[in-house]
Amino acid sequence: DVQLVESGGGLVQTGGSLRLSCAASGFTYSSCCMSWHRQAPGKERELVSSILRDGSAYYADSVRGRFTISKDNAKNTLYLEMNSLKPEDTAVYYCAAARSGSCTRSWCHRYENNYRGQGTQVTVSS
Repeated sequence: DVQLVESGGGLVQTGGSLRLSCAASGFTYSSCCMSWHRQAPGKERELVSSILRDGSAYYADSVRGRFTISKDNAKNTLYLEMNSLKPEDTAVYYCAAARSGSCTRSWCHRYENNYRGQGTQVTVSS
């Protein structure tokens, strides 16, 4: 079975940094796209960042310049380096991997097209 397990969340002060990790297992193919999503209490889920198999990345406007997505194919691990954190970054962060070995980024960005992890809480105090 496919499993995505996030780690690295926690409590940090405004301006601080965190690095999220997502360990993937059970895949019988190389997913075409992996991504991070987040959901804050009372708000809709938001796509944060995605990375295609060729390494090209996408960032939401709200995090561009502060967050960096990367992956280590040898370790089957996805990362999200988060710097200059703000209270509005507080949310549960979910890792996702596309259910296909071939896809467009827009297809990958649709949450229902992905396997998802259980999430890790990130709290940024003001």
